[in-house]
Amino acid sequence: MAEPLSAQRPVPLAESELYFLIARYLSEGWCRRAAQVLVQELEQCQLLRKRLDWEDNQHNRNHEEFVLSSKHVAPDHLLQICQKRKKKKKKEIPPSISRVASLFGAGRQSLLLTAKGDLI
Repeated sequence: MAEPLSAQRPVPLAESELYFLIARYLSEGWCRRAAQVLVQELEQCQLLRKRLDWEDNQHNRNHEEFVLSSKHVAPDHLLQICQKRKKKKKKEIPPSISRVASLFGAGRQSLLLTAKGDLI
């Protein structure tokens, strides 16, 4: 069997956390089978953040262990982050069309745009 992708290149923390949040979100919604497949991929490729012991040794974790160690992270945590960013953006730069509220905005409507007009 080939070595996991994480052994070939380190997985950035933000990327690992995003994968976890996506799996967590999918696991409680309409796409539970997709969540199961993603969890299998995360574990097989060892993409979840590793646990450190008291001697600073790293240990792989499975998805369930990661969920248990992250009880403060609700299944809709990723959605909450998106909604919070959308509200903040709306205060910084009001939308051109008030009825349209999408995470897919581009240009002036992009959630990645700062109040100064720069992309994050």
